[in-house]
Amino acid sequence: MTLNYPITFEPILKERIWGGEKLTTIFKKGSKQTEIGESWELSDVEGDVSVVANGLLKGKSLKELIQTYKGDLVGEKVYETFGDSFPILIKYIDAKTPLSIQVHPNNELAKERHNSFGKNEMWYIMETDDDAELIVGFNQDVSPEEYLKKLDEGNILEVLNAEKISKGDTFYIPTGRVHAIGAGVLLAEIQQTSDVTYRIYDYNRVDAKAGKERELHTELALDAIDYQLHDTYKTAYTLKENESSKLVYSPYFKTNIIQLKGSMSKDYSNLDSFVIYMCVEGSAEIICGGETYSLNHGQTVLLPATISSVKLIAESAKLLEVYL
Repeated sequence: MTLNYPITFEPILKERIWGGEKLTTIFKKGSKQTEIGESWELSDVEGDVSVVANGLLKGKSLKELIQTYKGDLVGEKVYETFGDSFPILIKYIDAKTPLSIQVHPNNELAKERHNSFGKNEMWYIMETDDDAELIVGFNQDVSPEEYLKKLDEGNILEVLNAEKISKGDTFYIPTGRVHAIGAGVLLAEIQQTSDVTYRIYDYNRVDAKAGKERELHTELALDAIDYQLHDTYKTAYTLKENESSKLVYSPYFKTNIIQLKGSMSKDYSNLDSFVIYMCVEGSAEIICGGETYSLNHGQTVLLPATISSVKLIAESAKLLEVYL
């Protein structure tokens, strides 16, 4: 069969020590668990490979689709580069309490140590509690020695950059940038396919299930961290109605935001890549091949590379548009 329809996948829900209820209450991700921190929407991580939820391919895994359809699914250049691996991991994250402060290694370190890709990622803030914040980078230049001293003293927060955030804020988190999602934040995350994280500080929390503090990766993190102060950490962007407005363009993925009111047509005939839509506000309809498909708040859909055009319709919605 030809790949001629937008594909949705069963969410892979992850319990986390810091997770909450928003993914099940707001996004209606089915689960009776109460500490759901992550919904993996599109994953090719070993042991957590997404399974199709709709249409003729229902029940097939993402890995099976790539092996069967190759460039027709992901794009010819993408398939040449990544083979049977899907290069992007898509998540929604609900942080009821703060995540650990962490850093991700670059491609070279991740390959050498873990036989993995590095983990460059981005965040789009969907909802926040009052006074919610993120930690992104340092608030001053520090040396590795100064960093270790602050860590040993339990004063690492003194040199980290805390940013107050609001809905719509966007951050690109390159490998090496120390970061943490604060309490009361619901966000969309787009990243390289990797599950390698170095935890550097965890507020001395005890994992109730394990009965002890979670493991820290102090030594591994030391040569993975970018210790420099940067001018700005937040991504500036301009939102234009019924256009693909640039958010984050990296070597690993490109992300636009579409503020959709009424209808617009998208022509992908010159794009040699899959396209992912994440519905971060409202709900929309996708018209493709004469059929109509719904895209609800907190839902994700994959357009195979063989789909050259779609029509998008919504009273009012915001979509992230992701491709390579």
